[in-house]
Amino acid sequence: MAQLGLTEHELRAWRTLFRMVLLLPARLEQQLQATSGLSNADYTVLALLSEAPERRMRSYELGRTAGWEKSRMHHQLMRMSKRGLVAREPCGSRGVYAVLTDEGLAALKKAVPGHGQEIRRLFVDRLTPGELDRFAGLAAKILDTLDADEPPGE
Repeated sequence: MAQLGLTEHELRAWRTLFRMVLLLPARLEQQLQATSGLSNADYTVLALLSEAPERRMRSYELGRTAGWEKSRMHHQLMRMSKRGLVAREPCGSRGVYAVLTDEGLAALKKAVPGHGQEIRRLFVDRLTPGELDRFAGLAAKILDTLDADEPPGE
């Protein structure tokens, strides 16, 4: 029986995707926590800052790049600054820079090898190079729609 106005074929694809997007981040989170004490959110912030000029970004830009709301980014940066992974520096009258500290860079460098191996084990090595290309293309197609779409209530 079709549910949600979807055919069985469509439901199977949707449920497979939904389960994957739940399980994959959870498994990566477990690996990061066990080997480095970092969360996926910590890793995301550290990685983005490590790639930014002078290892710094305005917090609103960091949030936009990560796809997070202002409040989530604010709380994440507060937690990370208490642990010495990032510093928060004033920028203008109301802005804040998030700056990757040496301690944060060291934590990222410690986490990268194991995290990369786990991504390879759970995702990359399961697909051929052609399948990876097709997967990336399909995911980009859906992301284009999500990026252009306004969430309900906005």
